[in-house]
Amino acid sequence: MYLLLSILSSTLIVVIFKLIKKAKADTLQVIVANYFTACSIGLLTYKFPIEISSLVHSKWFLGAIGLGALFISIFYIMALSTQKNGISVTAVASKMSVVIPVIFGILVYQESTDTQKLSGIVLALVAVYLASIKTKGQFNLKSNLTLPFLLFLGSGIIDTSIKYLETTYVGEQGIPLFSATIFFSAATLGCCTLLYKRLKHQLLLSFKNVFWGILLGSANYASIYYLLKALNNEFYESSTLFTLNNVGIVMLSTLTGLLFCKEYLSYKNWIGIGLAIISILLVTLAQ
Repeated sequence: MYLLLSILSSTLIVVIFKLIKKAKADTLQVIVANYFTACSIGLLTYKFPIEISSLVHSKWFLGAIGLGALFISIFYIMALSTQKNGISVTAVASKMSVVIPVIFGILVYQESTDTQKLSGIVLALVAVYLASIKTKGQFNLKSNLTLPFLLFLGSGIIDTSIKYLETTYVGEQGIPLFSATIFFSAATLGCCTLLYKRLKHQLLLSFKNVFWGILLGSANYASIYYLLKALNNEFYESSTLFTLNNVGIVMLSTLTGLLFCKEYLSYKNWIGIGLAIISILLVTLAQ
């Protein structure tokens, strides 16, 4: 159930990004409002007294602050990629990043590796490339691959860091506070950016952006919270859960883009999506 809720909420994120463009809302303002919303939900769902001194001295605190900076950067890139390259391409680039935690496990935790696992990693990279290609005559290496590649790399680092911190320092009871700290860090950095743009007279605040931010923040918090809850399950390995989560998001996002957003996919895009699913299955079954 936790895994299913994580898949649904993660897919909802890219759908909201698509709707934001149609509503002509300011993406940066929406993202900042989203993180304040997600932070508030985390604090409200934390059932224990919050002591600032113990929070600051928590072993995961600095890691959560760093993740917050990475979160808002990658989230903004995800928004741009969704609006420029489409829902399915963005989902593939983001979720193929599962190969990065796998590589981390091989190098740091000395997990087993074989030809099947390495083949899955290579296929994932090919999948991101093929899924990002537009129709003939419209493809530009820099404009079409830059955003998906940055999303691929950043999402992988985030997944690896979350799993490491959750396993090493964060207990199940601390998940809401850990999540809220990440979101607060992202919101603070976003506010600094908005303040700079406001001082430069490059920003016009609007309540419409707050509305979309609340919707996005609710989905964003749910995606992280339920993924962490799923990873806490002692009956399944994290690699299996990450894989099921990522495959589910890729497939559901692709169907959503086709059915509701009328996105066009070339045969190369379909091949990329197919390779994405195969690569994730290869990596998981190898373990």
